[in-house]
Amino acid sequence: MEKLPIIITERLLLREIEEGDAFDMFEFARLSTIGPNAGWRPHASLSETREVIKLFRNKKKYGQLGVFAIVWKENNKMIGTIELHSYVRNHKAELGYTVSPKYWGRGIAVEASKYIISWGFEKLNMKRIECTAFPENFQSRRVCEKLGFTYEGLRKKVYLNYDGSVRDLESFAITDDEYWDRIYKNTWW
Repeated sequence: MEKLPIIITERLLLREIEEGDAFDMFEFARLSTIGPNAGWRPHASLSETREVIKLFRNKKKYGQLGVFAIVWKENNKMIGTIELHSYVRNHKAELGYTVSPKYWGRGIAVEASKYIISWGFEKLNMKRIECTAFPENFQSRRVCEKLGFTYEGLRKKVYLNYDGSVRDLESFAITDDEYWDRIYKNTWW
């Protein structure tokens, strides 16, 4: 699979994650407010973050698209990740993102997601993009609402968490028809 595109937004640079992002990523991936909200254990060391980045970069070997680093243009700092995972070519994927708490409340997840969603529908010809969140993750729910995703319901006991617990997930999605309708009506941006 080819290299991910570089996407430039008003405030962000979205580019393929690199080994050199390890220090910036560890800064937020070690926090208890990040990993558990996404279903993964907080990183215990910088070397663990380096291993995770290697896994992210190797996803392409398994038919996945890869992971974007979210870079704050103002200081060139990597402040999060975003991806379309569980990718099925010309069909669907699931949107996933993390943002450093130092940058919360600035609309970064929404800004980055809009561009990744556009890339998914316009360049990858997807029919559906999903997003899931644990019921108590109000911030992710709010991102999905701001993106205009449709709430599809609560999926009970669907997620096996890193700690062995079984969790419920709230499901959201947007279809290509909904996306193109918003583009046509000029309501996407």
